[in-house]
Amino acid sequence: MGSSCLFPDLVEWRKLWKHTKEQCWVFGGVGMELHCLHVCVCVVCVPVFMSVRACVHVWVCACVHVFCMFVALVCMYWNMSISIVVHSTDGEDGAIKIWSKTGMLRTILVQTSSPIYSCCWSPDSDQVLYAGGKTLIIKPLQPSLKPTQWKAHDSLILTLDWSPTNNLIVSGGEDRKYKVWDSYGRNIYSSLLHDSPIISLAWAPDGELFAVGAFDTLRLCDKTGWSHSLEKASTGTVLRMAWAGDGTQLAGACANGQVVFAQVVNRHLEWHNLEAFVNEDNTISVKDIINDSKESLEFHDRIVRVSLAWGHLIVTTPLQCYIYNSRNWTTPVTLDLKNGSINLIKQAERHFLIADCMSGVQIISYEGRQLSLIKMAGPNAGSLNDLTVSLTNDTIAIRNQDGKEIHIYDALTGKERTDRTVKHQTEVTSLALNNIGTMAERLLSFTDKNHDLYLTLAHTGSQYPTSPICLGSMVTSICWNSSANMLAAMQDGKFVLWYHPAVVYTDRDLLPQTLLRKERNEFVKNPQLLRFTGNHCSLRRSDGALITTSIPPFPAILHQHASAGKWQLATHLCRFVKDGCLWACLAGMAISSKDLATAEVAYAAINEVHKVQYIQHIRSLSSADRRSAELALFCHQPQQAEAIYLQSGLTYRAIELNITLFNWERALELAVKYKTHIDTVMAFRQKYLAGIGCQESLKNFVQFSEQLTLDWDMINAKIATEEETS
Repeated sequence: MGSSCLFPDLVEWRKLWKHTKEQCWVFGGVGMELHCLHVCVCVVCVPVFMSVRACVHVWVCACVHVFCMFVALVCMYWNMSISIVVHSTDGEDGAIKIWSKTGMLRTILVQTSSPIYSCCWSPDSDQVLYAGGKTLIIKPLQPSLKPTQWKAHDSLILTLDWSPTNNLIVSGGEDRKYKVWDSYGRNIYSSLLHDSPIISLAWAPDGELFAVGAFDTLRLCDKTGWSHSLEKASTGTVLRMAWAGDGTQLAGACANGQVVFAQVVNRHLEWHNLEAFVNEDNTISVKDIINDSKESLEFHDRIVRVSLAWGHLIVTTPLQCYIYNSRNWTTPVTLDLKNGSINLIKQAERHFLIADCMSGVQIISYEGRQLSLIKMAGPNAGSLNDLTVSLTNDTIAIRNQDGKEIHIYDALTGKERTDRTVKHQTEVTSLALNNIGTMAERLLSFTDKNHDLYLTLAHTGSQYPTSPICLGSMVTSICWNSSANMLAAMQDGKFVLWYHPAVVYTDRDLLPQTLLRKERNEFVKNPQLLRFTGNHCSLRRSDGALITTSIPPFPAILHQHASAGKWQLATHLCRFVKDGCLWACLAGMAISSKDLATAEVAYAAINEVHKVQYIQHIRSLSSADRRSAELALFCHQPQQAEAIYLQSGLTYRAIELNITLFNWERALELAVKYKTHIDTVMAFRQKYLAGIGCQESLKNFVQFSEQLTLDWDMINAKIATEEETS
């Protein structure tokens, strides 16, 4: 286990053990994914806490600094930042004090009249969370910023913790409940009553689990609050807990002088027809539910991380990484891990990603060859999780540490696409890339702290704009389909599915028509999407139960026909199903592929008469450049249409486009730049002002009106000539 930041004297305690006894328990879980704790109880001969007069030791290199406080020291936490190594203490004097690494008092951040029983640092180390009676308070280090506070419990709050990975807060107190909060104070989960007050809480390093300690009680919980397992051990009150760096083991200091060691076991993974179970004896059992075959994989070291997807099983231990192919379980590819344990594994169809605090992010093929390396050493790599990293065959999306930027990388070279960095005003909470299509079709969806869902293109060079587009609000969870570009989300307690979200780049008016909503009572509160494979989507309810919802199979078939260019089969499918959603999806897909004949049929089926007429107008144009420009204008992209006209030498058409859109200054700018049709712009501008009864107010137009004499006969003749030639 090694010494922990919460147990500085743990190494010394080991020397004083009188005897050790081991006890093993079998735990139950809710749903399909089970996590249990294997517990070892060790008796020590020193008190767990020093009271009345507390001496705090600070170890820095070879120097030892000691300072004393003449009141009880309740807790102490090191700053999570590497650049500023400080810690805060709070005690019965109601003060939170920040000390330097040399033991000098830097500031008294909080001074209250009542004792403070728990505090911790925020993930960015710019704030301190502490408990004031029944209230949770987030105090910024900057004096000019106001604190955030909310009533969290019905009785005194005794313990709390703030995860640096998922930015969630967990608190517990004398009301015998533990609760999960976001950093805004919104309640995510509230537990049922326990038999005794909640005394200790601790997040796992990866932010996926947290432990709850009470009298003779040790509970393992998911990050959303529901319980994986419950252990009743005769150890008295579990006063403090600390996780190992790899998140597989837990140490707890108990009131009766014992130290409890626990290990997470019985993890369960699924992918298509494969199931994998992580057992207590460092073995993994793999089962194929189709042919009922079973395999047992043995490991010499402790299993740290496991991932199963795309026909491959990735297993990491403290020293090695094993890559198993589902077609051959006997001979895995083995890699040595030089920099310690792995924080994260993400898989794509052709390769996978591993992240650790020392090396950063490595992209490795399933043959064991490193494809690329993204340097993110330090806390940046350590804070990565499933929600802040997304991987496809060609692209990697990673949220930065402050949460307001998403960086795009080439998966094969590791080079950052700096021109596609997504900058957002509020913190991004989750992100996901679609798996289907070429690199130019790669879509990035993300949610922010306000629970708004956005969609943007992951790469430049596309004909469509790349600024994020808001798809909806009150979104708590998102997931892309594994075989089609369909996006599922939980929105305000409802299951929402966008059959063709990319339609926002071709015809945004069709987006509501390509939407499926499901409202079911069994969704309960805050369900999380786990997988979206084929026609089935798996969700985890807030109570831990695993449920599945199904969708019609026709949208996925339509996506297959459209991607293969089989427009006749796609039209036959829509006529057979007779569903407006499918016709709207077909219209958007056909416009994106510039198949105007299919688009005309689809728009006619959903009674979009004016769009049918415009498509007929586009089809009647003899010039391919004009058709492309008019199609861009149909997709609400006037800048793209103007660029097509200018590149094709159709300057008058570009000027005419801006006149039609009443973009007068741009029209005059083009006319002056290309020295043509200045009088045309001035004439239409005067006609427009006369129609609305206004005087000229634009400086450039006033200047040219004094210099030019307008002749409508000459202007019409020039326009007629342009119409004939273009």
